[in-house]
Amino acid sequence: MIRTILIFVILVLSSENGDAHEHGHRRPPTPRKHQATEAKPLVLIPANHSLPNEPRVQFTWEGNKLKVEANGIPKHRVGTFPNRYNPNQIDEQSLSITLTLGQDPAPKPIPLHNTSSFGPPNQPFGIANNGVLFDPGTAEFYLGDRRADWNYEALGGAVPLGLDENHGHVQPNGSYHYHGLPIGLLDQLGVQEGAHSPLIGWAMDGHPIFALYGYKDAKEPKSGVKKLRSSYRLISGKRKGSPENPGGAHDGAFARDYEYVAGWGDLDQCNGRYTVTKDFPDGTYAYFLTEDWPFIPRYFKSEPVKLRGSFRR
Repeated sequence: MIRTILIFVILVLSSENGDAHEHGHRRPPTPRKHQATEAKPLVLIPANHSLPNEPRVQFTWEGNKLKVEANGIPKHRVGTFPNRYNPNQIDEQSLSITLTLGQDPAPKPIPLHNTSSFGPPNQPFGIANNGVLFDPGTAEFYLGDRRADWNYEALGGAVPLGLDENHGHVQPNGSYHYHGLPIGLLDQLGVQEGAHSPLIGWAMDGHPIFALYGYKDAKEPKSGVKKLRSSYRLISGKRKGSPENPGGAHDGAFARDYEYVAGWGDLDQCNGRYTVTKDFPDGTYAYFLTEDWPFIPRYFKSEPVKLRGSFRR
């Protein structure tokens, strides 16, 4: 009897994670039925903990292929895990990803978000130079109803997810990952105002990722540098849609609270643009992480690598 109770408790605790999606072949756990409808100030765990694990990451280029192998352990400090809102402990991963570089654009942007009942609701967007995944989506939905698609925004604060000051936390399999600007990594790479961002990682469709700062004229380095803005904004008015919609104003609690408005900012629907950089003097399509939503892009410009098979070994 005691053993049965212990097993039940372990199972409950392992499922109570604000980001409980796995990138394997299993269906995600049954979602929790949250009722929160309002965004709240984001409370972050201090990143003052040094991991004992040795970071390992390797990038290998061969033609138009880039192979990334990593254990997902960052060099920068992280928050304390487990914590009150994230019961998982950081553990080494065995990531092996082969990206195709220089792909042509897809006919239309490809969303990270999957509204079907099978597979994870969101896939990782990319991988940073330090081998940590950019994984902005969550597995949390209003009333647990995935098909109604009121997906909680990780940085919206409505559902606390135990994020640290790098906007990262941990999946049940021990994978530490970023939901927003990876502050510790940006500091290590020297990202700063007045200078174009260095390369900080690669998207799953093989395009490079930069952060915050780009040229005022995307194709002219002599035009100066500015902090780039996304072209998303909060939708005005009250939430509408499915009968199960949470009601209330579009305030950023949910990903669906935002809309793309072409020309509103500096970047396109994929939070990217065609640009020249020090790393790509002949020009390339590139993504940018931003201070405003979506923080990490939610659409791919080209076909991303499929997660099953080549993604993890």
